[in-house]
Amino acid sequence: MKRVRINAGKVGLVFRKGDYNRVITQGIYWLGFNESAMQYDLSKPFATPIALELLLKDKELEDMLHVIEVKDSEIVLVYENGNFKSVFTAGRYTLWKGLYEYEFTRIDLSKIYITEKINKSLFSNYALNKYVRVFEVAAYEKAVLIVDDIYAKTLESGTYRFWRNDTTIEITKADLRQLQLEIAGQELLTKDKAAIRINFYTQYKVVDIEKALLDNKEYEKQLYIVMQLALRAFVGNYSLDELLERKDSMANIILETTKGQAIKLGVKVLNCGIRDIILTGEMKEIMNQVLVAQKKAQANIITRREETASTRSLLNTAKLMEDNEMLYKLKEMEYVEKIADKIGEVSLSGNGNMIKQLKDIFSVNR
Repeated sequence: MKRVRINAGKVGLVFRKGDYNRVITQGIYWLGFNESAMQYDLSKPFATPIALELLLKDKELEDMLHVIEVKDSEIVLVYENGNFKSVFTAGRYTLWKGLYEYEFTRIDLSKIYITEKINKSLFSNYALNKYVRVFEVAAYEKAVLIVDDIYAKTLESGTYRFWRNDTTIEITKADLRQLQLEIAGQELLTKDKAAIRINFYTQYKVVDIEKALLDNKEYEKQLYIVMQLALRAFVGNYSLDELLERKDSMANIILETTKGQAIKLGVKVLNCGIRDIILTGEMKEIMNQVLVAQKKAQANIITRREETASTRSLLNTAKLMEDNEMLYKLKEMEYVEKIADKIGEVSLSGNGNMIKQLKDIFSVNR
């Protein structure tokens, strides 16, 4: 006989001649000469010394154990005293009852949607995170969910999690804010074969996400082509002079022309406009020459207009002086004053009277 003591928090399995006999809990026991006891800690998983099926034939031992069977397509979340402890993957696990309070959440990984009640904070735990796929849809976005290449539903803004498995999941997002499309450096020919370069912009917004992402491939590139072709068609219908005259109305005409095609792409064109119209090399030189010629012609017209006005003024003055002797004398004195301003000195010679000589110098006989 031999004496065995089982302390609190432990349990013992008694074997007789190598075969399982019974389970013993806290206390003191006497074992026979052919018996031995193996002690186990209730706080740790139970590592069975023999096949579990043989042990579970003992109803008392079976009631003391949690036996968790996990299939290949499953995981089990283990909570110990209300706190997340670990993740059990495919296999069989045994835990002792009594010391800790265990809870188990079984998850079927063959599905994609997370329907189990799991605290969001656990998804950042690596033990669970590696089984989860996470997608973010920003506040200004919408997205379409495609499962195994089949449209499933439209997603609003938020965080979406799916179980990780062999099912293909794709999320395609679209920005719902007002967007701008630049059509820069477009080299176009006018109706009269003048080469010009135009920088054009379009402001638009996605209004139908299913049309934009499912019915059309790369809707932004398609919108670019639509606007580009509309711009080419407009420019090609007018000569350079007509185009420059109509440039303010060009944007509105193109906007009206492209609205219908844009709706088919799932977008709404809000506004468009011309940023620049640039003349290429030779055309720019020619236009500069035309502009210079026009300005010269305008300058000549102004000069001739001023000369005509001056001549008319002189003619009117002459007529007044002819009819009025006093006015003639005043004008004569005005010119004498101007001449005197430019004379540095006056030389007098002979014996004549000085006053008389000055009068002879400045007098003008009519």
